[in-house]
Amino acid sequence: MPKHTLKMLPADKHALRIDEAVAFSGIGRSTLYKLFSAGKLASVRVGGRRLIRRADLEALLRTGTNIYPTAAHEAVEARR
Repeated sequence: MPKHTLKMLPADKHALRIDEAVAFSGIGRSTLYKLFSAGKLASVRVGGRRLIRRADLEALLRTGTNIYPTAAHEAVEARR
């Protein structure tokens, strides 16, 4: 990164790279990819880079999610 560029902290960005999302949230890299696969967290590709909207990550942290739902949870979801 050029020296004249101000480095933005992840909390100041609207979108985070994977490594920034890991540092920002404490969620592991492989868990993030599982969340993408499960449709629990959205990401976008810009160029060759995958970005996560900070607002989406914060919402996930506020509400929580279970990547591996229990049988009871699946039964409730099936009734909806």
